[in-house]
Amino acid sequence: MQTAKNDTSKKVKTTPYDLVSGVVRLVSLPEVCIRVNEMLEDVRVNANDIGKVISQDTGLTARLLKIVNSAFYGFPSRIETVSRAVTVIGLRELRGLVLAASAVEAFSKIPNDLLNMVKFWRHSVYCGVVAQLLAERCHVLHSERLFVAGLLHDIGKLILSHRLPSEMGEVVARAKLEDRPDFEIEQEVFGFDHSEVGGELLKVWQMPKSLEQAVRHHHFPDQADDAIMDVCLIHIANSMTLIAESGLELDSAKNEISPYAWQTTNLEPSVMDEVFQDAGNLFTEALESILPRTYRPY
Repeated sequence: MQTAKNDTSKKVKTTPYDLVSGVVRLVSLPEVCIRVNEMLEDVRVNANDIGKVISQDTGLTARLLKIVNSAFYGFPSRIETVSRAVTVIGLRELRGLVLAASAVEAFSKIPNDLLNMVKFWRHSVYCGVVAQLLAERCHVLHSERLFVAGLLHDIGKLILSHRLPSEMGEVVARAKLEDRPDFEIEQEVFGFDHSEVGGELLKVWQMPKSLEQAVRHHHFPDQADDAIMDVCLIHIANSMTLIAESGLELDSAKNEISPYAWQTTNLEPSVMDEVFQDAGNLFTEALESILPRTYRPY
């Protein structure tokens, strides 16, 4: 059962905005990603326009073509150009893939001695896969955006670990010792948690509000005031990912998921079994196509 965030006095005199402002240059999105985000707000933009802009960044182009030609999508013939990729998968999904590829690449350049980065990104990719599968069962339009939200839901942890390594070290140690969720301890140490930091980063990056809200409120879905369906889906997907990682029995773990999220999505806990079954192969394919090789344990 989820509880309201507490109001403990802050030990660290900073805010999520301060943390993001201090790191945003290090993890800034490439100009192409920002431009694509702006262009997609213009109804006159077509696939060729987007393709020309993305093709200016050869690294991003290569990563995108690798993703769309992966088994994760399973297209029967090879896609050779970004313009063709836009036509096949759609503008909205392409925006998500551009953001996903750019964000993973940006954070891969920042050293992180506190978190196991292989474990972190495996958790994130699995959450994204589960979120998209859940969204499809809810008949959500453009369900691919939930994959991106799941992929980035814990991105605030990377900023906290980079900007406040000593305090985040305390969080990691206490979470293990006290067998408690890390976000609860973050609240006690910082006065806020990684979900708020991640939401702030996406706000600064000027990403769609639905994405920002899903990341910002994924631990407490009833506190969201917008994009409530997306928030609830990421909450359930994150909880299911933790269940899969811990090997808990489903019946004993279901109480970890907010009843509000089940009610909002109109899903039943019984959906977990079939989603877990479907997620396996998709997870492997997504991991292979999304993550840099240094984040893959093989």
